[in-house]
Amino acid sequence: MAAEGTWSRLLPSAPLGWLQLWHKPLRLTVAVAGIAFAVLLILMQLGFRSALFESTLRFHERFRYDIALFSTDSVFIVRPAPFTIRRLYEALGSPDVESVSPVYIFPATWKNPWTNTRRSINAVGIEPTRNVLDTPGFADNYSRLVAQDVVLFDRASRPEFGPVAESWRPDAPVSTELNDRAVAVVGLVEIGPSFGIDGTVLTSVDNWLRLFPDRSRNQIQLGLVTLKPGVDANAARDRLRSYLPADVLVMTKADFAAREKAYWNGATPIGYVFAFGAIMGLVVGAIIVYQILFADVSEHLREYATLRAIGYRNRFVSGIVLQQAAILAVLGYLPGMAAAWFLYRSAAHATRLPLHLTTDRALTVFVLTLVMCALSGFLALRKVRRLDPAEVF
Repeated sequence: MAAEGTWSRLLPSAPLGWLQLWHKPLRLTVAVAGIAFAVLLILMQLGFRSALFESTLRFHERFRYDIALFSTDSVFIVRPAPFTIRRLYEALGSPDVESVSPVYIFPATWKNPWTNTRRSINAVGIEPTRNVLDTPGFADNYSRLVAQDVVLFDRASRPEFGPVAESWRPDAPVSTELNDRAVAVVGLVEIGPSFGIDGTVLTSVDNWLRLFPDRSRNQIQLGLVTLKPGVDANAARDRLRSYLPADVLVMTKADFAAREKAYWNGATPIGYVFAFGAIMGLVVGAIIVYQILFADVSEHLREYATLRAIGYRNRFVSGIVLQQAAILAVLGYLPGMAAAWFLYRSAAHATRLPLHLTTDRALTVFVLTLVMCALSGFLALRKVRRLDPAEVF
């Protein structure tokens, strides 16, 4: 009896919307599971979309430059079209420019020294006398590239290339073949894969040309331009554009990153697929919440009619349904976010992509979940707004 008295004192203090939801525990469980799935789907799609952009911009952001020269025929940085190195030296003639550096980029064939399997890897040729990359391990190792047939290996590359990072020692370089040419890994850097690059090796320009003997030193894939201190990058970009031929793009670091991002977001189906998946998650969640709330409203029409008949306004009755929608949003969001956090960690470990559940993304999806449930609640309220107590009774 004491327990019954305790529950009788607690129940009136509970929100009416919660009591109605708890009255049907199976329906509540289904609703929470459906919303959690929608939240999980939205978070995963947004996470992969963010990882797509973040991973594809690694070279754009880590190369040290103020202005980039890129062929107008190039689509994106993974397979850039070549252009003449003369454009780089023409840029060096500008009074704004302090130095220039050519970069050679093309996929090579890496031989896994443990399994002898072959896999495409991004090969980047740079001048070994310049610290052109702001990435862990590069400053300590780039000078070693002056030797013949040596490379720096990206320790964050996918595991299919073999346990290079785990096996490498300063006194015991890893030996393998690159484009059927014997090379030695003399150092490790950390860059990371992307949706277009599984792994990367860095080497000197001379070594790169040995790997690709059919390619010319006068044809480069990327030109890095460093401006003199105090020179405005946008103004220098405009001046370079005015006198360099139209066969090269002249871009600041922000321009270069925006161009790459626009390609993956608009020119390929990948960005569209991730955005569409997030929208579908919202639609699925909204349908589930609407069905649950509509069924609940239909079952309690007599109770709502009674409230209306004794003087309660539509605002009070509508508040009960919207209260249910808010409760469902919170109850569904929490397990969905927890599942997404676990899958983010698992997917990041498996793919080595930059998958992070950021605070901004978590808050954004929470707001979207509230909006999704609120809209479903408003749709379910149409039956209550048209309710006439006289017709019900």
